[in-house]
Amino acid sequence: MEYSKSTFLVFGATGRTGQPFVSIALNEGHKVRALVRNPEKVVQRSTNLELIKGSISNFENIDELLDGVDVVICMLGNAQEQNKAPINTIFIKELIPAMRRQGVKRFLYQAGGLTRRYKERLPFMTWILRNTIARFSGLLGQHKDNETVIEYLVEEAQDVDWIVHRAAIISDGPSKGILKRDRKKSSLATHVDIAKYNYHIVNDDSAIHTYDLSYYEK
Repeated sequence: MEYSKSTFLVFGATGRTGQPFVSIALNEGHKVRALVRNPEKVVQRSTNLELIKGSISNFENIDELLDGVDVVICMLGNAQEQNKAPINTIFIKELIPAMRRQGVKRFLYQAGGLTRRYKERLPFMTWILRNTIARFSGLLGQHKDNETVIEYLVEEAQDVDWIVHRAAIISDGPSKGILKRDRKKSSLATHVDIAKYNYHIVNDDSAIHTYDLSYYEK
């Protein structure tokens, strides 16, 4: 399905991937609605951009947010809070039923490259990275939260056209190329390339109900 001149609801619009994603969507002629804690952090300005102040932990009327929306994009990550509680999972379990009520079908969730596939073990080297770098960086809670989101989507949201991107992000630098989807291959990518990938993959019907990685095609 091609989402032409659509309305995107974006969570994580002030993040390092969220900001370029919003710019791409606006430049392509879409409307963007974003729930943000600090609207002043959004550098983009457009008549097609609607900023709503709030956060996933204290916003009560999700149905109102979804009114008139075609696609939902979730690029949320707060390692400190996710080490305390699975805040993304809690939110997604409220968001998906609201999407059903409002008739919104397409949903993209950005997880991490060290997040496990549903009911599968990580490859050995990935497991090593997760239990060294990610553990000492305080990111384990984030990956565990992502995994329970994936579990919920697989087990309880097959009626929604969800796509999970397990993105391996390394820097804020310039584009390094075009990312492709793959079950096993992964590249450390820049935020702008992850944003471009997210924008394009949400239009890819073959990606529905997948939780794949992305890599730079040589």
